[in-house]
Amino acid sequence: MKLVPNLCRQRLAEGGLALGFGVHHLRGSAVGMIGQAAGFDWLFIDMEHGAMSVDDASRIAIAALGQGITPIVRVCKDALFEGTRCLDNGAMGIVVPHVDTAEEAEAVVRAYRFPPTGDRSWGAPPFAYGMAPVNAAQAQAELNADILVVCMIETPQAVANAEAIAAVPGVDVLMFGTSDLTATMGIPGQIGHPDVRAAYATVGAACAAHGKVMGMGGVYDEKVAPDYIALGARFILGGSDHAFLMAGATQRAGFLRGLAPKRA
Repeated sequence: MKLVPNLCRQRLAEGGLALGFGVHHLRGSAVGMIGQAAGFDWLFIDMEHGAMSVDDASRIAIAALGQGITPIVRVCKDALFEGTRCLDNGAMGIVVPHVDTAEEAEAVVRAYRFPPTGDRSWGAPPFAYGMAPVNAAQAQAELNADILVVCMIETPQAVANAEAIAAVPGVDVLMFGTSDLTATMGIPGQIGHPDVRAAYATVGAACAAHGKVMGMGGVYDEKVAPDYIALGARFILGGSDHAFLMAGATQRAGFLRGLAPKRA
């Protein structure tokens, strides 16, 4: 049985933008189909801020494997063990928030890569192979090469350590959590601030130097986002389910209200 292709990784390898669809409130097997139909490349299944269990995340991820979109799960920094369960049950990548040092990045890699790169445990044949029997050695090597490991940059300390974090073998993406970065900088919400722009430039240079990809989350302003993409951001969180729903529903309600007959 062949490994389900990591379409997000393929998009990045081609030099393109990999667009993420944030999943906070949606549940069930249709989530990936919705994201793929809307033009996204990967699901950002959020267990840090979404009220979601491993079971919820895994159901979405397993369905997404056959829907042409890559399921990636964000876990809490102090719950790395939940990420290994998600990887065993459909996820093709893990995002870890608040990674501030190379040592923390190394711990993330150990959790999510099989030996000799890491310490991830081998369980039953994973969903990434359609549950078919596999050669363990071959499958572990293939998964080590295909799973995306993403460390989030959310503090000035992380920006200062970007070069060391990017140098850690097994880390694929350094992704900005721009909202939290502005908060820790003392400029909450100012995503276009010169200090934030400087941080993107610093991390972008570190990623370029070590063959890693820079990611962008928390930037949905159509004036600022192009600037950070120009600095090298390619793993892009495009928005979240509730924001998409609110935008579409608000536009539709406004249109229909505008058709109401005028009263004399």
